[in-house]
Amino acid sequence: MAQKPSIPKGTRDFGPAEMAGRNYIFDTVKSVFRTYGYMPIETPSMENLGTLLGKYGDEGDKLLFRILNSGDAFSGVDFDSYMLEDGKCNSKALSLKVCEKGLRYDLTVPFARFVVQHQNELSFPFKRYQIQPVWRADRPQKGRYREFYQCDADVIGSGSLLNELELVQIVDRVFTLFGINVLIKINNRKVLAGLAEISGFPDQVTDITVAIDKIDKIGLEAVEAEMRERGLTEAAISVIEPVLTLKGGYAEKISVMRGLMEGKSASGIVSETGLKGLDELDELFGLIDAAGISQEVEIDLSLARGLNYYTGAIFEVKAKDFEIGSICGGGRYDNLTGIFGLPGMSGVGISFGADRIYDVLKGLDKFPEDVTTATRILFANMGADEVKYLLPLVCKLRESGVSCEIFPDSAKLKKQFDYADRKAIPFISITGGDEVSKDQVNLKNLSTGEQKSFAKDDIGGILKFIR
Repeated sequence: MAQKPSIPKGTRDFGPAEMAGRNYIFDTVKSVFRTYGYMPIETPSMENLGTLLGKYGDEGDKLLFRILNSGDAFSGVDFDSYMLEDGKCNSKALSLKVCEKGLRYDLTVPFARFVVQHQNELSFPFKRYQIQPVWRADRPQKGRYREFYQCDADVIGSGSLLNELELVQIVDRVFTLFGINVLIKINNRKVLAGLAEISGFPDQVTDITVAIDKIDKIGLEAVEAEMRERGLTEAAISVIEPVLTLKGGYAEKISVMRGLMEGKSASGIVSETGLKGLDELDELFGLIDAAGISQEVEIDLSLARGLNYYTGAIFEVKAKDFEIGSICGGGRYDNLTGIFGLPGMSGVGISFGADRIYDVLKGLDKFPEDVTTATRILFANMGADEVKYLLPLVCKLRESGVSCEIFPDSAKLKKQFDYADRKAIPFISITGGDEVSKDQVNLKNLSTGEQKSFAKDDIGGILKFIR
């Protein structure tokens, strides 16, 4: 029996209609990136595993797809040396032996590697955009895939908060063009580091951020339970908990947090790092106010962004009118290129999740009507002589930017009409012997039923009718 074809869980096929929608997303995002001076690059799908490991934290490392070395990867491996005392195999250590490469987890770490390798060819600050797939060995669920596209924009080589503002403006413009109402959430990792300091656990900022990053998924009580599991005391949790539920506008939140960072929490500890983060938030929101952002922007002090490389501002974008996870996110990273031997190169970036944006646009019926319609005019095939008559006209229309096609077979008109209907082609031309003898062409609007005849060389009239 023939094997039933299938694809791996967490991946998807995309037919013409889906690809038309996805290309609409890519083209819209690209157009906005370009207006802000960002230039495109691409990097390989696979990276050396050493490039990827340790950049995303333990949680991220677990989700890396590792590529088995070519040939007999297990030849010469001493399996006994990888056995643990409980009789289980140390699979993590073994994988490092037989896997030298991995599929990229995101586009930011490969970008940092690219910058270091090509630093002498680039002008700084360097602004790039990159639209490519990434892979994560996650549990597939609604809105979460193992293979998905990211649309990234990053600027590296400048610490100015004008860069953060620019990314907020890009987010604002993209989702306004899409017609999607979003909430742009902003926090600062320095504030989170300060929160760890005033809670009395400055060395456990990663444990705290990993826990509170899940608050939208599992709720406050579960986050508190996880912090207890990670060794935080009740006193520490009592300092952190009110911050996660703090209400009000950005000025009010900054004012309350400034008091806590100045030593007015239960612990009495002062955090200079936290105060620096609050200064940055205050400056950024002042710029946002001056720029006149149309989408809603707020400080979310529970926002953590689980990736370890963030050091300053962090962003997350949620659709207001459609239930799904974040559709865009990013932040500032000061030390990422330093890992590859180029210290002091601060960067900040934003990433649009194209797959989730597609789901939102489809769910809200926000795709423009003509996005999935590739062909504008179908010329019915009425016979060989009529086809030869139409060929010069079809060529001229295509040169004018009109997508059109001639039905390949001289079939019954019903079959040709059905073809136009299935492909949602809005216009059809039924040009037979009478039209040929008069040097004319006939066009019909399939949605309104309106029909009109044109002189064969009246390209302007035809263009006006179909637009």
